[in-house]
Amino acid sequence: MKVGIIGLAQSGKTSLYNALTRSKVELNKFGGTEISVGVISVPDPRFTHAVTVCEPKKVSPATIEFTEGGARIERGERPGSGSSDKFGADFFSAVRNMDALVLVTRAFESAEVVDPDGGINPLLEVQKISEELLFADLTVVESRLEKLEKARLQKRQSNAEAAEHSVLDKIKAHLETEQPVRTLPLTEDEQRNIRSYAFVSGKPLMIAVNIGEDQIGDSLPTTLDPLAAYAAEHHTPLIAMCAKVEAEVAQMEPEEEREFLEAMGIAEAARDRLIRAAYDALGVMSFFTVGPDEVRAWTIPKGCNAVTAAGAIHSDLSRGFIRAEVIAFEDLKATGGCWDDAKAAGKMRLEGKEYLVKDGDILQIRFKV
Repeated sequence: MKVGIIGLAQSGKTSLYNALTRSKVELNKFGGTEISVGVISVPDPRFTHAVTVCEPKKVSPATIEFTEGGARIERGERPGSGSSDKFGADFFSAVRNMDALVLVTRAFESAEVVDPDGGINPLLEVQKISEELLFADLTVVESRLEKLEKARLQKRQSNAEAAEHSVLDKIKAHLETEQPVRTLPLTEDEQRNIRSYAFVSGKPLMIAVNIGEDQIGDSLPTTLDPLAAYAAEHHTPLIAMCAKVEAEVAQMEPEEEREFLEAMGIAEAARDRLIRAAYDALGVMSFFTVGPDEVRAWTIPKGCNAVTAAGAIHSDLSRGFIRAEVIAFEDLKATGGCWDDAKAAGKMRLEGKEYLVKDGDILQIRFKV
């Protein structure tokens, strides 16, 4: 899974990237074109437990890729100079390659960072970028509809193009109401007809509001109530964090990190909250295969059946599927051992092709090819 970090200049995108990936990318690279890509293991206490009790030769956690840079917003001059923001073509080309987006918005005061014209306004930043994403998609749709309409009038439109025309008309009408593509219900056939477009407003979106050190606490600062209302109205996850502190904490050893977070009143690291939000936004979950050779986490869409899960492991397992041996994670944990211990305790059950795999299930596939 690829998640892109976007936002206006000096909102804290690089600090968040460093916090997520435990990197040390240089900050304040205004106008730079560098792209930072980091692949990290997905933190999952269930996976950690399975590794501890099974003591495998190999461990393969689920991973997620974060990208920062490339999708930059250009300005004629430095922020705060009165210049208007410019969303270059590189911004949208980079965003289209992502599976989901994290929009970073600034809510912190700092003598080291120039305030934007009009003052700090996280809601306005979110609205501005969201509007640009909508407009980019609308431009693409209108351009394609012109060609499809010309083919229709000349009676050269194929059945596939006619179907594409129909769904693009539907999307255009939706975008003109200032609603993103991701909120438009589409049938499987309609989704298939537009898959190649990779609409930027169709990407799952999360908002990361970058607060100051003095705002860290258990609850969202009241100054962010308008942003919270906006996020709730648009069914968009909102994660508040201090990217500067989180980036510093990410360089610590695990035990030191836990102690520091507790001292700062941070219940959970931002990277863990963001990864969980990304999984929810993308509609995916994890199941596991365990044993002395390897403990591995597999990422699949929620609602998948056993055959689809088997295919994630290997196509042969899907093609020759017979049965799935299933142990719920909590049953594995309760027995205090690995697969054989849970099976001996009667916790293993056999499931057929239509079994809907649950988050945290541990599977072994019976197959024959």
